[in-house]
Amino acid sequence: MLSDKKRELLTDIEKLSDGLPLLELGKKENRTYYKQLKVDNDNLFAELDLINEMISDANFVVEWLNNGRRPGSTRGIERRSAYQREKLMDPVKMQSFVSGSTAGSPSNLSEWQRMEIEDALCRLSPQERSAYEMKHGQGFSFKRIGEQMGLSASTVENYVVRAQKKISEQVSCQLVFECSG
Repeated sequence: MLSDKKRELLTDIEKLSDGLPLLELGKKENRTYYKQLKVDNDNLFAELDLINEMISDANFVVEWLNNGRRPGSTRGIERRSAYQREKLMDPVKMQSFVSGSTAGSPSNLSEWQRMEIEDALCRLSPQERSAYEMKHGQGFSFKRIGEQMGLSASTVENYVVRAQKKISEQVSCQLVFECSG
């Protein structure tokens, strides 16, 4: 349907341009004629642009559905490094932990989940813990955390990276003990 409408518009443009196909109109020697034709028949060219966009979007979706990944991506999520895929803690749960909320929200934590997070966080230094909680629990930027703690943004980033490393070691150790037991 869209391709039929596109063909119809292209033939209309060819008729208006004295039989010159659109590809010929784009050449350098025909550029002024093309610009004048476009100005005179703006609605026709606008409709052609719209149809081309619709066809492009539909092709994008079809390719995504066929491949199971976003078109143009060189690597799918399954081929990314473990560091790029890994989420140490669910951000929603971390925010719920920091807020201490016990209302009826589905993001609230059970006592067991709170104890697991507390156990992972207790292994951090006070600076690492507060930087990690502000970054992942409250969503602050490194700059804002640095302003609140009286540190530079790069120091705060180092604290958060160190905290993530310690938490990931803690999580992997727990998984080893749970799997072997």
